[in-house]
Amino acid sequence: MSEQINERELIAYIADETDADEKLIKLVLKHEQAFINNAKEDKNGEVDIDGDELVDYILSRPDVKSNELAVESILEAEMDYLMDKGLAGYID
Repeated sequence: MSEQINERELIAYIADETDADEKLIKLVLKHEQAFINNAKEDKNGEVDIDGDELVDYILSRPDVKSNELAVESILEAEMDYLMDKGLAGYID
């Protein structure tokens, strides 16, 4: 990813799309980054992230007081933002 992500713009986009609290959005994104950073790369240097495992990991964090639907909505809105910016996509 060569383009920097504007964190404020990302959080505002997610908040607008989901009506989630900014504090919860930041918390979910923080735990998402920790999960991704700990994921193992395959032989091609790529990391395959299972969405269900990611949501379960985030919900298992003691400081996350939310539900599965809210976390999924935040992650989906983040992905929409990243795809709109051309920074991410789904692999079939």
